[in-house]
Amino acid sequence: MTTEVSEMDSPALMKVSNLVKHYGDVRAVDGVSFAVPKSEVFTLLGPNGAGKTTTLEILEGIREADAGEIEIFGERVRRVDRAVKERIGVLLQEGNFEPYLRVREVLSLFASFFRSARSPAEMLKAVALEEKANALVKTLSGGQKQRLAIGVALINDPELVFLDEPTTGLDPQARRNIWSIVSGLTASGKTIILTTHYMDEAETLSQTVCIMDHGKVIAEGTPRELTSRLGQDTIVEFVAPAEAGLPAALGDRVRVARGEGGLVSVTTGDLVSTLAGLLDWSRSSGHALAEMTVRQPNLEDVFLSLTGRRLRA
Repeated sequence: MTTEVSEMDSPALMKVSNLVKHYGDVRAVDGVSFAVPKSEVFTLLGPNGAGKTTTLEILEGIREADAGEIEIFGERVRRVDRAVKERIGVLLQEGNFEPYLRVREVLSLFASFFRSARSPAEMLKAVALEEKANALVKTLSGGQKQRLAIGVALINDPELVFLDEPTTGLDPQARRNIWSIVSGLTASGKTIILTTHYMDEAETLSQTVCIMDHGKVIAEGTPRELTSRLGQDTIVEFVAPAEAGLPAALGDRVRVARGEGGLVSVTTGDLVSTLAGLLDWSRSSGHALAEMTVRQPNLEDVFLSLTGRRLRA
């Protein structure tokens, strides 16, 4: 599925139409279209290999598309040139700084690449690294290095910021520090294009989510719009051994599935009756409803309904 981009859409900082990038027989990006509104977080969500990074690299000017149109800052471009790069910021999925440079020196170096740039002191404060200004890069923690990378991406005070998997490999506290920075950017009027395979990150940060799989856009909307497509069902999850089988006779509107690690997922439109049926099954089978949770559908459930597999797969 692709999303048509029309001139009637709300004002957008970037529009992409039928973007294509093939590597031999591999269709890394296969007819991708979307529009990115100003001053919001627009997230490309999908598993590894979905085409998210290749899409971003084309939009950042790192790679050239085989086909398609890009409109950025109101102008159509075939390839992102130096003039456009002066107005965008880029956080690559993998970036390495010279380990024996000091944090302030890294920011000063990248500031020198632009005609107009923010001061290193200002950026140190923006990414909460003031106390590490004179520290060598090699002494920084993973979260601190990522905050430095974000500082580098923002050094030219860009209107549009690309963040490719900004929290992969970080601990929960470091992830939330990055989330706080991203939220602050949109509050100040920046537009963010984010890629992630973390469902909770997309739900927390995004105004618009574009779900990708196998190089295609398969769904787009706000997190609420996407999850509402699954209706008003509730999901009950618990852990039970494989030999327990699956609960049966829970009603016509109930779907039961088994996942990894003994996880049993029950989707129901009648929570009270379903819980009663599960308790009866637990008593009669002798299997406890271990680690039971009751929740509403999330973006991972949307991906599962569209593809038949978990987002993290």
